[in-house]
Amino acid sequence: MAWKKEAYGTLANGVQADRYTLINSNGVSASFTDLGGTWLTMIVPDREGNREDVLLGRASLEECLTLSGHMGEIIGRSANRIGNAALTINGVTYHLAANSGGINNLHSGPDFYRDRLWDTQVEETEQGTKISFSLHSPDGDQGYPGNADIVVSYLLTEDNALRLDYYMTADADTIANFTNHAYFNLAGHDTGDVLSQKVWIDADFFTDTDENSVPTGELVPVKGTPMDFTQLKAIGQDLLENYEALVIGNGYDHNWALNHAPGELALSAKAVDEASGRVMEVYTDLPGVQFYTANSLGGAGKDGAEYGPRSGFCFETQYFPDAVNKPQFASPILKKGEEYHTTTIYRFTLL
Repeated sequence: MAWKKEAYGTLANGVQADRYTLINSNGVSASFTDLGGTWLTMIVPDREGNREDVLLGRASLEECLTLSGHMGEIIGRSANRIGNAALTINGVTYHLAANSGGINNLHSGPDFYRDRLWDTQVEETEQGTKISFSLHSPDGDQGYPGNADIVVSYLLTEDNALRLDYYMTADADTIANFTNHAYFNLAGHDTGDVLSQKVWIDADFFTDTDENSVPTGELVPVKGTPMDFTQLKAIGQDLLENYEALVIGNGYDHNWALNHAPGELALSAKAVDEASGRVMEVYTDLPGVQFYTANSLGGAGKDGAEYGPRSGFCFETQYFPDAVNKPQFASPILKKGEEYHTTTIYRFTLL
């Protein structure tokens, strides 16, 4: 295994952000920046041995900070939506910024973790090279209670998997619900839409939402609906169906309730590009995954690419959206002094 470090860009305050690249013995590589701990590239072979970057991303530090999409970002303290931009813990209500439709909170913004330099450590392990990014989040940060210490590590293995481990401890009861907002296109990040690529999700239910994409608390069976991915099917097959959930989301932008046992690290989703032969398997121990088809994506990408809607897809592993306000959902509350630890693995194989 090998790794290298190089300058990535300079922030407005004059501080340099760095780029780190991990490379395994198969020539598979992944790169990251300490600005937000953001995942920048994922270069994997097709069935002919041709390597392509299958991760969408921006061309520069400046574009990472200013363009929308959250590409490759670590999202926390709470991913996805919190209804009415408020949560109650131990009888105390905490108000967050209403950065989604003027009503709800989305991805704990607008003071995103992607705008901060994280401390970095690289080490060799028996499984492969690991890079860890750590951040101290003070009490009241983003509106959440408790001083929190966060570590997110990426481990590139010899079987072409990228393992993400998220850790957090806090000195008060608070919320911990992290994800990575990576967008994938298994044909190559700059090859256009992903509608012909196929997806499987191990979920018999998805979370119904209101008109603002906040869960109502009801789980809806996928059987007989366009939300059914229990058999591998093309992303575009049912995407334009006149189905209420798809109309609200302008495509797929929903949380699927995964079938595996609580806390079990299990194969939960898969994507296939038959043309290149690339396959991506997703393993997680979390209860949900947000499958998003880049319905509102746009703007300049790296390598001169221009992204548009459906240029990629996301598998954002998570506690259910608004779970902090839905007692029937698995709770994202982290108790004082306890450790939050969750794992997600993206493994790249071939047909």
